Amino acid sequence: MEIILLQDVKSLGKKGQIVNVNDGYARNFILPKKLGVEANSKNLNDLKLQKSNEEKVAKEKLDAAKAFAAELEDKIVTIKIKSGEGGKIFGSVSTKEIAQAAKEQLGYDIDKKKMVLNDPIKSLGNTIIDVKLHKDVVGKLTVKVVAE
Repeated sequence: MEIILLQDVKSLGKKGQIVNVNDGYARNFILPKKLGVEANSKNLNDLKLQKSNEEKVAKEKLDAAKAFAAELEDKIVTIKIKSGEGGKIFGSVSTKEIAQAAKEQLGYDIDKKKMVLNDPIKSLGNTIIDVKLHKDVVGKLTVKVVAE
């Protein structure tokens, strides 16, 4: 019997996959627990429509992330911090501080976990950091650290 899986089933398949299983397994396990439905023409058509809708939503999210990345490129976030002689600052600038400054100055709510900071910012000046907006899109944000 062919079944369309509604949920991931261990050792059988992922959600949305069409799998061939024994009739007894389908009638006694998969169908009663609502893990899948029979692969008839109506259910196959529903699956096709659902997949096309998911692709459309994924494309819209990707386009929105690309637009936000382009908008983010020419923005500068300024952070004021205490500094000593020679442009050395006390401590370092973290992604939490950058996210908070971006929210206050630009109005963007960027998650601090999406900011990639290879080395901590420990000096005055401009630093460009990467912001993961989507699995395929990485934006660039300029952080300007100035003396308080």
